[in-house]
Amino acid sequence: MSLRILLRTTFTLVTILLLSVRADAQSRSLPTEPVAMGTESQFVFDGFIVDNHFALKYKQQAVEREFHPPRKHARNPLIAGEGGYVTVRRHPETGLFQMWYQTHTPRLNADGKHVGSNYAIAYAESKDGLDWKRPQLGLFEWKGTKQNNIVWKGITDQRASGQCLIEAPEADRRGYRYLMSYHTGGVKKGMNGIRVVGSQDGIHWDKSSDTLLAELHSDTLNSIVYDPVEKQYVMYCRAKHIYRTFRGDILDTGASRRVARMTGPSLWEKWTSQPQNMLIPDELDSAKQFNFFYGMPVRYHAGIFWGSLWPFKMNTDVVTELAFSRDGIQFERLSARPRLLDLGEEGAWDDGMVFGNNWVEVGDEWWFYYSGFDGPHGDPTARQPGIGVATIKKERLISLRGPRSGGVVITRQIQWPGGKLLMNADASEGEIKVRVSDARRRVLEGFDYDDCVPLDSDSVRHTVRWKEKSIESLAGQTIRLEIFLQDADLFTFRAGETAP
Repeated sequence: MSLRILLRTTFTLVTILLLSVRADAQSRSLPTEPVAMGTESQFVFDGFIVDNHFALKYKQQAVEREFHPPRKHARNPLIAGEGGYVTVRRHPETGLFQMWYQTHTPRLNADGKHVGSNYAIAYAESKDGLDWKRPQLGLFEWKGTKQNNIVWKGITDQRASGQCLIEAPEADRRGYRYLMSYHTGGVKKGMNGIRVVGSQDGIHWDKSSDTLLAELHSDTLNSIVYDPVEKQYVMYCRAKHIYRTFRGDILDTGASRRVARMTGPSLWEKWTSQPQNMLIPDELDSAKQFNFFYGMPVRYHAGIFWGSLWPFKMNTDVVTELAFSRDGIQFERLSARPRLLDLGEEGAWDDGMVFGNNWVEVGDEWWFYYSGFDGPHGDPTARQPGIGVATIKKERLISLRGPRSGGVVITRQIQWPGGKLLMNADASEGEIKVRVSDARRRVLEGFDYDDCVPLDSDSVRHTVRWKEKSIESLAGQTIRLEIFLQDADLFTFRAGETAP
C-alpha cells in the first residue's frame, strides 16, 4: 500500500470516528429526528423533546418553566437525634422501605475538644415509609456495644461513610441484590478510597466482594450512576487528589468542595480514569456566599441525570438544589436557584443543614428522604441530626406553564410508537388541548384542537382523546404534538395504556 493511500485511509477512518463522536454527543442534548421516544416519559422542561413554545399574547406573556418543590412531611423528623447522608430503597417484591444512613460518633481529646469522628453505616426499615424501626442486629461493636443497627464499618472495620446504593444491570451485579459504594480511610495504603461491596439482603454485606474503585479521599456521598447510553459507570465526587484545603494555605491547595466526575467500565476493578471538576459555584452562588458544593447525589431517570446539589456556605449552611443534565457532564440549574429542600424555620430540627437525596417512587408520588441538622457545619458538637422526608407527585419538579391567555408547546418530530397519549399535567385552573400535525405542522384530519376533548383537571395520567379519531391509529408515523396550555402546567407525556 502506498503512503498516499495509507494516509487517505487513515484520514477517512479518523473522520468517520470524529463524526460518530459528534453524533453521539449531539444525541444527548439535541436528538436525531424523528425521535424514537418509545414508552418512556418525555420531560418537556429542558427543551430536549420540545421544538418551540410561545404565548398567544406573545408581547406580554410567555410559556415559562415553573419549579415545584416537594413539601416536607408534617411528621418530620421521622428519626430524631441520629442520621447523616441517607439512602432509601423500596423492596420491589415486599414493598418494605429500607434505609441506610451514615452515622458517626465524635472523637474528643483530653480537653474535650473535637479532633475527628468515627463513621459507620446504619440501617432502618419501615412498612409505610414514615414509621421507622432500627433493629438491634448485633453485627458490629459501636459505642462499646453490639446492640445497635450498624451494618457496615468498611473493609477493615475502621471506617465506612458516604454510602450510595448503586442501580446496575443484572449482568454486572454478580448475583447480589444490593450494591453499595462507600468511602473508607485511615487504613493501609492502597485500600483507602471509594470501594464497592455486595449484599443479598442489604444487612449482611459480603466482605469478600469488597473492591477498591478509586484511591481517592473524597469525603462526601460519592454517587455512582450507570449510564445506559455510554454503557459505563459515572461517579460524582471531589477531586481531592489535586485540591485538599485542609493542608497548607488555600493559595496552594485550592478549594476541594466542587463536583467532579470520573468514569469506569466496571464495579469490580480499579478505575484508571481521573476525576475532573465539572460543576463549580458561579456568580449567583457567590452573591449569597455559597461558594462551595458539598456534594451531589445523582440518579438517572427517563434520559436525564437528576442531581441533588448541596450548595455550602462556609462554614454554616448546607441546602439542596436541583441540577439536571442529558449527558451527565453539562449540568443546568434553574436561573432563580430555588431550593429543592430548604432549611427549616429558625429553631426547627433542620434549620442548619439539609442533605437531600434522590426520590423513592411511592404510588403516584416521589418521596425525597433527607438528613437535617439543627446547627451549622462548623461545630459538630453543637448540633443534633435527624432524618425527614418531603413529597411531591411523581415527575413533577419542573413544568412548562401556559399563561392565562394561552400558549403552545410544540414537540420535535416524533415517531409515534402506538398506544394512547398520556399526560402528567395540572389543568385544574384552566385547560389543555392537543393538536397532531406532520413534520411541516400540517394538521392531521380529525386531530385539530376543536376535535380534542379538553383536559380540565389534575392527573399524573391524563388520557388525551379526540372526538372521532384515535392516536393509536398513527403507530409508526412521524408526527408533532402541538399542546395548547391555558393556565395549566405540563410536566411529561408518554405513549402507553391508561393503567400505570
